[in-house]
Amino acid sequence: MISNRKKAVLFGLSLLLVVVFLFAYNREIFDGDKIKNPDYYALKIKKMNGTDSHAMNLAEGTVLEVNFVTEEGCLCLKIKAPDGTSIYQGNGKALSAFEVKAKAAGIYTIVVQAHHAKGKIVIQKKGV
Repeated sequence: MISNRKKAVLFGLSLLLVVVFLFAYNREIFDGDKIKNPDYYALKIKKMNGTDSHAMNLAEGTVLEVNFVTEEGCLCLKIKAPDGTSIYQGNGKALSAFEVKAKAAGIYTIVVQAHHAKGKIVIQKKGV
């Protein structure tokens, strides 16, 4: 028969193992290629957990060409206008190649959130 003390120790060790596993499983990681410049943003992801962002200064009417594919896991893309409103938000599963037009001049923020993801995001100013 196992004593209450041994049960408590086993429970504590089990709980510690679960916490360590969850921490390791969900830690931020990026394995792949990343390019960021004023006219271009690309993530070619072998494995990613976490968030990445990039800012582009766009003139009113500038068109961004977007190529977005999620192969594994969850990969979410959001493009925010200078006023903070979202001009695009999606997961790359339904639509993989499209264009987004800047409604006003200013800094547009691109935010990528990934959870055990593999895929590709390429965003570039059209005509560049």
